[in-house]
Amino acid sequence: MSKLSGFISGWLSHRKALIELLKVVDDEQLSFKPWENGMSLSELAIHIAGSTSMFVNTVKTGVFTPPTGKKEVSTTKELLDFVEGQTEYAKQELEKLTAEQLDGIIAFAGMDLPGKAILEAAKEHEIHHKGQLFTYVRLLGIEEVPFFIYRP
Repeated sequence: MSKLSGFISGWLSHRKALIELLKVVDDEQLSFKPWENGMSLSELAIHIAGSTSMFVNTVKTGVFTPPTGKKEVSTTKELLDFVEGQTEYAKQELEKLTAEQLDGIIAFAGMDLPGKAILEAAKEHEIHHKGQLFTYVRLLGIEEVPFFIYRP
């Protein structure tokens, strides 16, 4: 399971960077959308956090497990609390995964993939959207942003 702990560590370095990025945003900036049909800053952050939990639950159960409910926030604190809660949940569930779950084949997005490939897709999904959030924040005129990967 050392490969799994390496995965978790790598994923957390991106999630912690996301959390640090959200700390530079004010409440009034949460509704920012770079285009009319895009997700708002808060919606995108919620999507990232909820999607990772969805990917982990899919590997855990062996079947696609869609996200539950739509979360809405009105303050940066509420957003951070949600993302941090989802982070802790996903981390705990990742730590419980077995070799059988990681190697098991799951029908996902029109493909049959082993659980570990779905987890890699989850991390890539998170990195992609985190990059979008960095762009959102820059478009808002925020110049002081954290590094793209968390370095304590």
